[in-house]
Amino acid sequence: MKTQPSQSPADSITTLDDLAKLADFSLMDTLKPDPDAKASGVDHAPRQVFSGHYVPVKPTPIEAPEYVAHSQIFFQELGMADSLAVSEDFIRVFSGDLSQVPEPMRRVGWATGYALSIYGTEYTQQCPFKTGNGYGDGRAISVLEAVIPDRNGGRRWEMQLKGGGRTPYCRGADGRAVLRSSVREFLAQEHMHALGVPTSRSLSLYVSKTETVRRPWYSQGSRSYDPDMMVSESVAISTRVASSFLRVGQIELFGRRARKQEHPEAMAELEAIVLHLIDREYADEIDSALSTAEKVVLLARAFRRRLTSLVANWMRVGYCQGNFNSDNTAAGGFTLDYGPYGFMDVFDPYYQPWTGGGEHFSFWNQPQAAERNFGMFCTALQPLLTENTAALQQLQEIRDGFMPVMQAALQAMWASKLGLNQFDEALFNDLVTLMLHTPVDYTLFFRELSNLPDSIEPLKKSFYTDASHATVSRAPTYATHPEEIEQHWSAWLARWRAQITETQAARPLDEVAEEMRRVNPKYTLRECLLVPVYEQAKRGNYAPLRELQEVMTQPYAEQSKAVEEKYYRLKPTEVCAVGGVSHMSCSS
Repeated sequence: MKTQPSQSPADSITTLDDLAKLADFSLMDTLKPDPDAKASGVDHAPRQVFSGHYVPVKPTPIEAPEYVAHSQIFFQELGMADSLAVSEDFIRVFSGDLSQVPEPMRRVGWATGYALSIYGTEYTQQCPFKTGNGYGDGRAISVLEAVIPDRNGGRRWEMQLKGGGRTPYCRGADGRAVLRSSVREFLAQEHMHALGVPTSRSLSLYVSKTETVRRPWYSQGSRSYDPDMMVSESVAISTRVASSFLRVGQIELFGRRARKQEHPEAMAELEAIVLHLIDREYADEIDSALSTAEKVVLLARAFRRRLTSLVANWMRVGYCQGNFNSDNTAAGGFTLDYGPYGFMDVFDPYYQPWTGGGEHFSFWNQPQAAERNFGMFCTALQPLLTENTAALQQLQEIRDGFMPVMQAALQAMWASKLGLNQFDEALFNDLVTLMLHTPVDYTLFFRELSNLPDSIEPLKKSFYTDASHATVSRAPTYATHPEEIEQHWSAWLARWRAQITETQAARPLDEVAEEMRRVNPKYTLRECLLVPVYEQAKRGNYAPLRELQEVMTQPYAEQSKAVEEKYYRLKPTEVCAVGGVSHMSCSS
C-alpha cells in the first residue's frame, strides 16, 4: 500500500530560485486579509481578529539553524534535488528567515484563525479574549504556495513552518516547537504516507544550535500522569506540506460569524472560504459551473467519503489521533497536526496516548469523534443554504448518513485485515475478546496472521505474557487459565482458516497472504522507538533518526534480519506506564 512517487523531472528544482519560480499564492490573492493587519507582517502579539481570512505574518527565524533531516522520498516526488535541503538559502527560508527570498516569493507568510469545537460542542474560553476571535495558528505560519510539475501537469502544495514564531493567535505562548515534538511530527508524516494513509507531508527539519525554550516534561522513568519537571529544549522548525491547511475549525469560524451576523461581510466571507476549499481540495470532483448550493451539497458528500475512509485507515494501522478536535481535522480529509498522537502497542480499544484526551478521543471512539466533527462542518455550511430548502434537506441527509458510511468503511477494513471477502461480525467480536484477554500486540498480531498460520505458535510472537502489559478488559471473562485461552485461540484460528478456505476458494492461499501483508504493516512508529531517537538528536547525533526514517518509510517490506531484530518486537516491559512513552500530556 505504499504510495508511489509521482513522475516529476528528476532534480528539476536544484536552487531556491527554481522553487520560487513556481510560487502561486492562491489563498493570499483570492481571500481577504484581516483589515487590521500590518502589511509588514510584524504582528506577533496576541490580539482579536474580527474578520478576514488570514493575517500576514513574518516568521521569527530560529538562531543558528542546523540541518537535521529532510524527506528524500518527498523531494524526489517534487523533483527537488537532495542537495537543496542543505543549501544555505533553503535552510535560511525554511528555518524562518524570509528577508532575502527571490521573487515572486514573498517576505511575509500567513496565519489563519479557526474555531474550536470538542466532540461536537463549540468552545470560546480557550481564546484569551473569551470571544473565539483570538484562536488559530499560534505557531504555524505558511510561507509558500507553489504549483509543482508532475505527471498530471502540476499540483499545488502549501508549505508551512511549524514552530515559526508568534502570530496574533499565539495566546501568549512563545510560538516555538521543540526538537522532540518536531522529530515526532516529521517521522509520523513520513510513516503515515508510507502506510498509505492520507496525510500532510514532511519536507525538512532544522534545529537551532543556540536557542532553547523551557517546557514541562517527564523525568527519566517517571510514571507520573502529568509532567513532573521543567526542561530546557532546543527549538526547531519542521516544514509540513499539504494541498492546503484548511481545517473544519476554519469553516466553523466563518459559519459561526455568518450565523450570528457578527459583521456585514460575514456571509460573503463564509462563501468565499468554502469555494476556496472546493477549488483547493475538490476541484476534480465538483464542477465549477454549478451553483454554490449545489457545490455545498457535493462538498459535504465528498468530505464524508474522505473522512470515513481516513478514520478506517487510522484504525487499520493502529493509529490514535489523541486530540481529534475540529481544528485538528483537515477539510481535505487527510491526517493533520501530529501532536499527542500514538501508534498502539498492546491492543486496547480505549487506547489514548494523550492524558488530556479522555475516552471520547480513544482509538475505538475515533469514528464517533469524526461524526461529531463532520456534524460541526455541516452546521457551518448551513447558512449558505438558508434559502434553498431542498439543498438543506440533502445536507441533513448526508449528515445523518455519516455513521452507516463509517460502519461500511470499518467493516471493509476489518475484512481486509483478516483476509476475508466480507465482514464476519461474530468472528471479529470473538477475536477482539481474545485479543483483550491475552493481550496481544496489535501490529505484530495482524502481521503474523497474514502468514496464514495453521497453529497458534507463530501468533505467540505477538502475545504479551507480563502482567504489566495487561489492559482493562471490557469483554466478558470466559477463561482464567492459559491453557483454556490457548484452546479458545486454536478454535478461533480453525474457524478463521475455514472462512478463508471457503470465501477464497478460487485463489491460491499465497495470494491471500500477500494481500493481507499489503494492509497489515510489519513496522510501526512506536513511541519506545521514537524516544531514543530524539534523545540522540538532542545530543547532535541524527544517525538514529535517519535510520528510523528509512525503516518506517518501508513499513510493509521484509527488511534485513538486523532491522527485524531491532524494530519488529514487543513493547519492552520497562517502559510500561512511563510518562513520555506510554502517555504524554502535551506535544510541545
